[in-house]
Parts: sequence; structure tokens; C-alpha cells
Amino acid sequence: MELNPQTNTGPGIEIKNAEKGMSPTKIAMKRFMKNKLAVASVFILLLIVLVVILAPFLTEHNPTKTNLTLIERPPSEDHPLGNDSSGRDNLARLIYGGRISLIVGFSAMVFTLVIGVVLGSISGYYGGKIDSIIMRACDLVLMLPFLVLCLTIVAILEEVNVTILVSIIALTSWPSLTRIIRGTFLTLREQEFILGAKAIGVSDLRIIFKHFIPNAIGPILVNATLMMATYIIAESALSFIGFGIPQPTPTWGNMLSEAQSLRILRNSPEAWIPPGLAILITVLCINFVGDGLRDAFDPKSNRR
Repeated sequence: MELNPQTNTGPGIEIKNAEKGMSPTKIAMKRFMKNKLAVASVFILLLIVLVVILAPFLTEHNPTKTNLTLIERPPSEDHPLGNDSSGRDNLARLIYGGRISLIVGFSAMVFTLVIGVVLGSISGYYGGKIDSIIMRACDLVLMLPFLVLCLTIVAILEEVNVTILVSIIALTSWPSLTRIIRGTFLTLREQEFILGAKAIGVSDLRIIFKHFIPNAIGPILVNATLMMATYIIAESALSFIGFGIPQPTPTWGNMLSEAQSLRILRNSPEAWIPPGLAILITVLCINFVGDGLRDAFDPKSNRR
């Protein structure tokens, strides 16, 4: 008995036919766009970035200028979020502080990405003694907790600025990404298309950039987004306990540190709720984007 091909349909076959002939990147983007929460998070993040970029046009106040006549003033028409314990405008510090927090998170993510991809690629591709040396270095850094290692390095230095803080965060958090890239490369190293490229004399550098990294772009992007969220929290935590960006430079962590006295917590919620919400919303949106990218690049999603 013959089967009618028209009856052999279903959600899985329809998705497979719709994605037939599309590149892996286009397929991933198509799946990502179907994730409404991730797409909404992208728009919220773009709005946050736009606000911090347009800070000079959104507020006329200097975020670092003190005014002793406005110390801990409640919200007013000229100062919608009131003033801090040094008379500085809280709204200006919130907007300008977003710049520093996002710059630290993004820059540390890029720096860590470069270190992790380079070392992970070398370790996973060549193996042998090089792999052993890099993995032992990873084990050495991972032996110490991330926050403790950061605090130790910051305490040794006399002064901390954005560049130093970004370097400290990146140099203490690269092992995790390095291990992920190494594992991805190890699974690809014995694939037939890699062996074929080596057989025809393709250079190692070309194989890495043309075959390995494009096939590892999914894990790289997912971990990059999640790392950025982690680093924004790390900057806020370090600034909150006084080991991050020093005052009067505004960051969301510095605003929370400034408002940690019991009097301000009780009487001036406008001083600590906005920066806390800014950190929460930003980190949640970045995590939702990371989850969307993970689902988009997951090969097993072909079964759905």
C-alpha cells in the first residue's frame, strides 16, 4: 500500500522545509526572532544604551558636582530623584552611571572573549603539552574564588580606574570560557571536513578561522552575553563595598554604596531603588538575550 506524501506532514517537517536552503546563521536568527522575551529584552537594552548615550541631552546637571545646600534633598521639579549626601543630582548620576557600568561590563566581556577564544583555540586545536600548560593555568586561576581574587588585586593597587577594573575582571575570569572553547574544538578536531582540510594542506590559522570558530560561534555568543551580565554585577558589587570605581565617578554600584546608610534607606528610597532596578532590569534582559541565543543555536532545536 502506498502512502500519500501529502499526509506525511507535521510541525517538525514544516519547520525543516521552511529552513531548507538557509544558512545556519539565518536559521539561528529566525529562531531567535520567534523568542518574544529575548526580542523584547533586546529593545529594552537598546533603550537603556540610548538613554546613557544621550545623557547630556536628558539632564543638565553635572553628576560629580557637589552642592552643600542640596544635601539629601527630597525629589523636586528640578531634581526628580533628589540629591545624595554630597548634594549631587541622583538622576544625573543614574544616567551617567549607566555609561560606566555598561562600559565596564562590555569591555570586560570583550577582553575575556579575546583571551578565552585565543587560548581555548590553541589548547583545543594543538593539544599535547600546550594543552596541558593552558589547562593547568586555568586550574590555578579557578582555585581562588572570583570575588576574592578581584579584591586581592584591587587591594594591592593604589588606584583603580575603568581600565584597571576591566583588566582585573578579565584576567581573573578567562578560564571558564577557555575550557568551553577548548571542549568545542576537541569535538570538531576529528570531524571529516577538518581532516580533509588538513589533507589538502590548508594552514592551521585558516582552518581555525574558517572552520572552527564559525562552528563555535553559538557557545561564544551565548557565553559572551552571560559574561556581560555577570561583570555588571561584579562591578556593582566591588563599587558597593568600596573596591571598585572610586567616588565621585558615578556608577550604579557607587550609588548603592552612597545610599547604604540606614537613614537614607528609610527616608530616601529614590536614592537606592532606581540604581537597583537599573541593575536588575539590565542583567535580566542580558540573561534573556543569552537564553534566546542558546535556544537559537542549539542543534537539538531542529527536533521541535
